[in-house]
Amino acid sequence: MTLIDQAQDFVFNLLKDKLSVLYTYHNFNHTLGVVDAVNTLSDSENLNPSDKEMLLFAAWFHDTGYIKGCANHEDLSSVIAADFLKEKGKSDDYIKKVSSLIKATRKDSVPQNLFEKIIKDADYYHLFSEDYALACDFLRTEWENTEQKSFTDKDWAIENRDFLVNKHHFYTDYALKNWQPLKEKNIKKVQKKIKKVEEEAKEKLEKEIKKREKEEKPDRGIDTLFRITLSNHTRLSGIADSKANILLSVNAIIISIALSTIIPKLDSPKNAHLVIPVFFMLMSSVITIIFAILSTRPKVTKGVFTKQDIEDKKVNLLFFGNFYKMPLQDYEWAMNEMMKDREYLYNSLIKDLYFLGLVLEKKYRLLRIAYNLFMIGIILSVIAFVIAFKAVGV
Repeated sequence: MTLIDQAQDFVFNLLKDKLSVLYTYHNFNHTLGVVDAVNTLSDSENLNPSDKEMLLFAAWFHDTGYIKGCANHEDLSSVIAADFLKEKGKSDDYIKKVSSLIKATRKDSVPQNLFEKIIKDADYYHLFSEDYALACDFLRTEWENTEQKSFTDKDWAIENRDFLVNKHHFYTDYALKNWQPLKEKNIKKVQKKIKKVEEEAKEKLEKEIKKREKEEKPDRGIDTLFRITLSNHTRLSGIADSKANILLSVNAIIISIALSTIIPKLDSPKNAHLVIPVFFMLMSSVITIIFAILSTRPKVTKGVFTKQDIEDKKVNLLFFGNFYKMPLQDYEWAMNEMMKDREYLYNSLIKDLYFLGLVLEKKYRLLRIAYNLFMIGIILSVIAFVIAFKAVGV
């Protein structure tokens, strides 16, 4: 295995183990692209093997500093590369040159020699790539995750166009001849993107203006409040039922195994010491199941209401338990009456929230008791089994 291959393996393992997944652009895939570009540019300049090797080391290590964050990552990358090369027996002068090339990849640096031009051009290989748009999306996501930089689609497209047109330049003859035309194509794509986004924004603005011209409900925010809160209550109820189902399933399995495997063996005198531990285990499972069932046991109401109840605004028509026995026409009449009365309607929603809250409190209280009993029962059972086996051993 060559030293370059060893560097590849080292960088791959380093980024795999220590680079945060938040770096969606500056990762091993980007490093591979830079290495390929360095190979291409080095061959075009007919560099000797030693110089090419030096550039490849710089390419492999230039973004390793991202394992500690993006700020001044070139300095840390240089340190990581220096440690690796020193371990491989490279001279201090050689290591200094590689470090200098890594630092030449800084965004604001201007290359001073051919080698720096090669590494600088290679670091921006994505600008002429067919996957330029995808690479930009990765970079945008990375900035949002690591630097809290957020862009609208239009602002991001303008940012990219500004960089492509005004801030970036290729330096090597090969890049200017072969990569610049491809970069120009990507500039045109970005310009089309800006135009498209502007047209979409204009259409959206026109729709919003038309929407505002229409009369909005004054209590729209209140409706949203009730909708979200009711949704949260319902979701919490579902979570509670899932937790209860877990307890029921686990303890049913424990009881099933005990009844089929352990209890039949307790008739034997040599297993007498297991009676108490098995008793603890079964009782804790049974009691846990009881409380889990109580937490999910439905409570059904009478399901009827009277006309007087509607007139007095006493019945909550939003809960099925108050109307499931009523004829459809009576329920339609009652609902229409409620919808005519804003106060009655919102009071019904408030009652629905309140009683859902009471049900949730009961569910979670019983679930807490069930989980505590299950935990205590398991602990006591384990202790009892340990004591029983020690007693027999004695």
